[in-house]
Amino acid sequence: MTNNNQLRFDDRVAVITGAGRGLGFGYAKYLASRGAKVVINDFGGTHEGDGSSAGPANDAVAEIVTAGGEAVADTNDIGQEAGCHSLIDTARREFGRVDIVINNAGISRWATFPEADADNLEKTLDVHVRGTWHTTRAAWPYMTEQGYGRVITTTSTGMFGLPANLAYATAKGALIGFTRTLSHTSQQHGINVNCIAPNAITRPSESLKPTDMGTAAAPQDEARLTAMNPDYVASMVAFLTHESCEVNGEILVAGAGRFAQWLLGVTEGWLDDTGRVTTPEEIAAHWSKITDKTDFYAPKDLGEWAGKFMSHLG
Repeated sequence: MTNNNQLRFDDRVAVITGAGRGLGFGYAKYLASRGAKVVINDFGGTHEGDGSSAGPANDAVAEIVTAGGEAVADTNDIGQEAGCHSLIDTARREFGRVDIVINNAGISRWATFPEADADNLEKTLDVHVRGTWHTTRAAWPYMTEQGYGRVITTTSTGMFGLPANLAYATAKGALIGFTRTLSHTSQQHGINVNCIAPNAITRPSESLKPTDMGTAAAPQDEARLTAMNPDYVASMVAFLTHESCEVNGEILVAGAGRFAQWLLGVTEGWLDDTGRVTTPEEIAAHWSKITDKTDFYAPKDLGEWAGKFMSHLG
């Protein structure tokens, strides 16, 4: 029986990258169970981005269809621009439209600096940043034409400091800038763009060693592992991609039963109003004021930050 108050996705088409397993499959199952038609994109490679297989995408589709949902498989490589456009073509060919794009695909190549070389960086950027950019861009004209769309990008709390995965954290930082900036031009077209930071055990993190986490290492007991099941993130993604959701340009953290907003903030700081160039010695003397978080604020955009930061100039 369908709850009349349930957020439904009937007649909506969702494209989800990296959806053959893990988080992406969790999102796909959840949206399909609420009526969405889902395109399961998965290149089928290893968590380091090597190799390919149609198995994960096809297996995911089979499970969703068996459960009564609608889904099709897509094995395009979203690390290539052409693959991103072909993915959106799949959605339009099979279901006639595209309403939701969830940029979930990712790889992880664990390495410390400077062992993390150019190949490590470029392959990570290909999937996380360029894949998100090109897939969203491919869907954008169709979303603007229909005056509606929901886009999800994926960042990571690894940005707080993840010693053995510099390329991954770098790519995830880029996606916050992408989300925040794109959201300022999206709403005029009826499109919301938001960013999810999942707190879950995924394929890239399964090979994680305690030493990779630095000071963040914590005992991974059975209860903790159960709580970090990717399925626990799907409800936040469903909310953000629903037509009733007006949230735009935000970063949300979800997992283990906790849901939160991730803010980008600035301290009030110290103002040198002498009119002359400040010396390094004066900065050192006022460091505690510069870093005092008492009047911490979270600007919604660059204009709001600039207005506050330079308010003393009138």
